[in-house]
Amino acid sequence: MMIAQITDMHIKPQGVLAYGRLDTAPYLRRAVAHLLALKPRPDVVLATGDLVDGGLPEEYRRLHDLLAPLSMPVYLIPGNHDNRDALAAAFTDHAYLPRGGRFMHYVVEGHPVRLIALGTLDPGRVGGLLCAQRLGWLAARLEEAPARPTLIFMHHPPFATGIAQMDAHGLANAGEFAGVVRRHSQIERIVAGHLHRPIQSRVGGALASTAPSTAHQVALDLEEQPLAFTMEPPACQLHVWTAETGLVSHTSYIGDFDGPYLFADGSSRAR
Repeated sequence: MMIAQITDMHIKPQGVLAYGRLDTAPYLRRAVAHLLALKPRPDVVLATGDLVDGGLPEEYRRLHDLLAPLSMPVYLIPGNHDNRDALAAAFTDHAYLPRGGRFMHYVVEGHPVRLIALGTLDPGRVGGLLCAQRLGWLAARLEEAPARPTLIFMHHPPFATGIAQMDAHGLANAGEFAGVVRRHSQIERIVAGHLHRPIQSRVGGALASTAPSTAHQVALDLEEQPLAFTMEPPACQLHVWTAETGLVSHTSYIGDFDGPYLFADGSSRAR
């Protein structure tokens, strides 16, 4: 099974630039084409939040059109830039999305890896929150299938990164989340967005990671400098599951690059 992860698309209304300089929609269009061109093609796509930039209905309509060419199931969760009600209203064809409740979390069954979507949105705040009710829901879902390999996907990463300006707006109660994770050994991976960078850490004994944005990346700055973004190459992540290896993750860069060139000089030596 191949699970593709895209994140932090920040789609704006038609004709509006993010930060006054960046049209994010063509980047998502290229990401969709990239996923469709992969061989093998991903079985599912996880979109881990900040799907749009302002939570506006017109942004979600545009997002829906941009994602429409994807032939595989796409599972959405909101980030801090999103609006749960507007998201659900625009994606009425996504029957898995909870509607009318306080939270947007759900479970996807029927694949070799069980997928648990966990909503960390705390409306009005940049940082994320997993309240006692959400943590209780997660624990109950994990207890339902203790032998099933499980991937949790969420927007806010449950670990500090050293990028101070982003850590200031991280997951408020990551310690409590780690406590739940520690009690459930079936968790193969925790994947998140928000950071616009590929970063890894252990959380409650499980590997957690963030994916790059399909558009702009947060500058890698481990000093307390003003937050900035760069146009490092956009990317997605591919989490490949086999029973023999578990989940193995790859960062797949989106764009046109020189190569590939064969490591061939007339010999059969391995490189």
